Amino acid sequence: MNIVVIGGGKVGATLIEQLTDEDHDITVIDANSKVLTDLTNRYDIAGVCGNGAAYPSQKQASVEKADLVIATTPTDELNILCCMVANQLGAKHTIARIRNPEYAPQMEYLQERMGLSMYINPELETANEITRILHFPSAIKVNAFMRDRAEMIEMKLENGNPLIGLALKDLRGYYKGDILICAVYRGDKEFIPGGNFVLEEHDHIILLGSPNDLNELSKKVNPSFRKVKNVMIVGGSRIAHYLSDILLEQGVRVKIVDLSEKRCLELSEQITGARIICGDARDRELLQEEGIEKMDAFIALTGLDEENIIASIYADSCGVPKVISKIGDRDMAGMVDRLGLDIVVSPKTLTADIIIRYARSLEYAGDDSMKTLYTICNGKIEVMEYHVDGDLPFLGQPLANLKIKPGILIACIVRDGRTIIANGASTIAHGDNVIVVSRKGKVKSLLDIR
Repeated sequence: MNIVVIGGGKVGATLIEQLTDEDHDITVIDANSKVLTDLTNRYDIAGVCGNGAAYPSQKQASVEKADLVIATTPTDELNILCCMVANQLGAKHTIARIRNPEYAPQMEYLQERMGLSMYINPELETANEITRILHFPSAIKVNAFMRDRAEMIEMKLENGNPLIGLALKDLRGYYKGDILICAVYRGDKEFIPGGNFVLEEHDHIILLGSPNDLNELSKKVNPSFRKVKNVMIVGGSRIAHYLSDILLEQGVRVKIVDLSEKRCLELSEQITGARIICGDARDRELLQEEGIEKMDAFIALTGLDEENIIASIYADSCGVPKVISKIGDRDMAGMVDRLGLDIVVSPKTLTADIIIRYARSLEYAGDDSMKTLYTICNGKIEVMEYHVDGDLPFLGQPLANLKIKPGILIACIVRDGRTIIANGASTIAHGDNVIVVSRKGKVKSLLDIR
């Protein structure tokens, strides 16, 4: 497909990296010539230096021939304007990144009136992901499928975890629920494991199942975990705003620490019920005074990765059960695990996953459509949800007869609201939602599984 990305910042660069891996023809528009040069030198893409909302810039980028235009500049209003101009020029589909909480209640109206195909709010997506993580004992990442009827959690096997030494074929003997370990990340290697695979200490395991089964297993491997009732958030960012609203509505007590007096005043006016503290998150005495050791969760959401890491290390040393860090730099995120910080969230990665899913659904529209896409194991493995809306050639056939390609796993089928962990006797039927695990790029459509 022909795709135009307007804005070459962190999110734009992450998108370009993944979209070029998908073999799309990419043109990027950015007003910063240095940013543009760096991107065009790093990737085999075209570049236009200029204002992404300006008619001449979009004409130079051939927006009228674009299958998809994605506006990811730092300004919501500019992103909306970019998409309006692209619509007028004839772009087939447009996506705008819109982050301001004030726009959230009117997004459906804006989407309809402005002709947006889709809008995405990275901060709200991140807040939702953090909320899911807080609700699962032992989980360091949680992703939802089929409107939460099936979920995928990531768990790290620390010393003493009863799953260590277990062969996957024996999992049912430990826990009777319908759960599948669909991927394992060990050191710098990733596996889509078979039944004889034996789990080891420090493995990161990816589990699929119903929310209830996953929650029960999570409690079984970590019976001492307590329900999250008190949360401290460092950094009064947009994510903190969205997250606080969600947690307060659920009855969780929230404290937000931010260095900016202006931002603290804004938050105190915008958020009802949270305790807003103006201070430096690096001040240990302040954190102690505010009861960090009594917190059920600590979430570092400042704009600096380094500051988030330092604050999280201190919270971990204070014995906080759940410590979550926002890390924007992918290389730095890979180092954090070695520091003992397991739970990392990345708004730009979440955004890229959602947009890649949308691009694939446009490119491979047919009898199966991609509903969800997540990248796991440092982006080396993909987990995809497809809805079967037509007559695929293998419907009704047992999976054991399909000769599925190596490196691809049919993990789960959601049928009539019921989550089924797939086995050789399972079949795929019209109306099913099918969850597929594969190495990156091997599956673009359900037809690619064999």
